[in-house]
Amino acid sequence: MQFLSHLANVGDAKTLVIHPASTTHRQMSEEQQRTAGVTPDMVRLSVGLETLADILWDLDQALVKSQQ
Repeated sequence: MQFLSHLANVGDAKTLVIHPASTTHRQMSEEQQRTAGVTPDMVRLSVGLETLADILWDLDQALVKSQQ
């Protein structure tokens, strides 16, 4: 079962993962993003109410899949 979601809105009760450079900060130039502390490889994780074991399992699955 997948618990993490790739969404642009944070603050939900569910764990969310976003890539700020292409979502919340996409309207900024690369220079403006860097000034704001947003790098091209940054991923933001907003931890929700799931159990730690479920979150860690889902993160592990996502990282494995991202390397394929």
